[in-house]
Parts: sequence; C-alpha cells; structure tokens
Amino acid sequence: MRKAARSTVFLLALGALVAHRAPAQSSPTAPASASRTRLVMLGTGTPAADPDRFGSAVVVLVDSTPYLFDAGVGVVRRWAQALRGGVAPLAPASLHRAFITHLHSDHTLGLPDLIFTTWTLGSDVRPPLEVYGPPGLSAMTTHLLAAWAEDVAIRTGPEGEGAGEAPPAVHAHEIAPGVVYRDSLVTVTAFVAHHGSVPHAFGYRIQTPDKVIVLSGDAGPPSTVAEQCRGCDILVHEGGSVLASEATPYFRRFHTTVEAMAEIATAARPKLLVLYHQRPASPAVERAYARLRQLYAGPFVVARDLDVYR
Repeated sequence: MRKAARSTVFLLALGALVAHRAPAQSSPTAPASASRTRLVMLGTGTPAADPDRFGSAVVVLVDSTPYLFDAGVGVVRRWAQALRGGVAPLAPASLHRAFITHLHSDHTLGLPDLIFTTWTLGSDVRPPLEVYGPPGLSAMTTHLLAAWAEDVAIRTGPEGEGAGEAPPAVHAHEIAPGVVYRDSLVTVTAFVAHHGSVPHAFGYRIQTPDKVIVLSGDAGPPSTVAEQCRGCDILVHEGGSVLASEATPYFRRFHTTVEAMAEIATAARPKLLVLYHQRPASPAVERAYARLRQLYAGPFVVARDLDVYR
C-alpha cells in the first residue's frame, strides 16, 4: 500500500499557494469507511510520452465491481498495479465493462490490451467484454480482432496454451446521448462533449448508490458539464493546466483553459474537482494551477496515476 497518494490539493493559505498531499485512497469528500464508491485513476496523461502519466483511463469501483472509462495505453497493467496496492480483491482480468469517450488514440491505445490481455489472463468461463462508445467503435473493434487473428489462432489451436478455448468475446455498443447502461449498481448517462472537430465525443455521468461522478472526457467550448454535474460529488475534468494567454488556437478549441475550467467548476459546484488529462510538469503548468486557485474557490486536486478518491 502506498503511504500517500500523490494528488496535490491546492489551498490558498496566509496569502501563499501551499501544496498538500491527500491520504492514500481518500479524498476530502467523505470518510474512507462511508462510501461504497471509489474513483481509481489509472491514467491521467495526454498523448505526451510522460512515464509518470499513462493514457487516459479511470475506474469507477462500486463495492467490488469495476467500470472502466477510456482505455489509454497501459490500462491493464495500471489496473494490476492498483489491485496489488489493495484497491480491491480482484484479478487483472476483471475489467468487463468499458465506456469510451471518443476515438482519439490516447483514449483507445489500451483497447487491444483490454481485449487480449484480459482474455489471455482470464478463466475458462469469462463474460464477454462489453464496450460502449461513439460511432466508429464497432469498426475499430472489428479491425483490432482481425489484426490479432494469427495470435488468437495460435493460442486456441491444438498446440496453443489455450487449446480449444474460444477467441476473445467483445461486444461493441455504439451509443447516443442519454442513458447507455444500467445495472443494480450504476446508471451511466452519456452527454455531448464538444472536442473541436471530433464528430462524436461524450462525457459520462455515473450514478452509484452513494455518489454522482461526472467525467468530461476531452472537452472544449461550449461546455455542457455544469448542467450534468449540478453539485455532483466528484467532477473529473480535463485541462486546467494551460492559461488562455499561452494556449494555442488548437488547444482553445479542443480543450479547457484555466479560465474556462474556473467558470465550469464554479457553475457545476462539485464537492471535489479532480483534474486529469494533464501535461508533464513545467513552470508553465505550475503557473496555470496557481491561477486556477485564484479563480476557483472550491476544492480541487491534480490527479496522478493510481490516486484513489472516495
């Protein structure tokens, strides 16, 4: 178990910006023993090859049932690392439900990992992988299965390690805004996220027995996040690490500047704002976080990989 999560809670105290570290597997929102829901940050990075931040991937863990949102690079190994740290008594092959915000590579490079690693590590009787996401997801899944067809044939052949076993079972569900999934533990609602010229991008609102979590996905203006959150328990939002004056035209169109993040969070009123999809550390990034603290009065953390919030 890690001694302390690496989240940084920014508080303005005595006129100075002071960084604090949150306790492991906790957040300011509730006592650790009170919540059935945990938010596990598997990957908090951008397309940048930052070894400290893997590709976008977040698990909403309700009791011992995980729901994965986005599948960035390294997703299964990060999940295995979280499990080794004691987050849940599960196996790495336990990710059977996934929700994709959009089809950019940094949110989907882990999809073949999710399909094939969980298949090779799974038991003889395993549920199919159910993946929900925008139009184009079915074609992507079909092509991934075709790309690894030789591997599957060898593994399931008479001399393979999984001789006689079935190939990976994946059901891709292409979604539209609205309720896209419901079971006894969660209701998942997709909403439109404006991400520049991306034709289909979604955020998700996740209702659990004791929490409402809203995840922005990649989102630029105009934002629909505040109306989805409406005082939600946790808002997981991209951006907030680039000042408008330092942002490129591309960034201002496709992502969320510091100033826009402050406006969204102020209107959304989350109990906790969790920033993810963050750039590698730099003086410019630190200036951005300092400015966000000046503009936004609510509590926020800059998530790091393997942080856990309740």
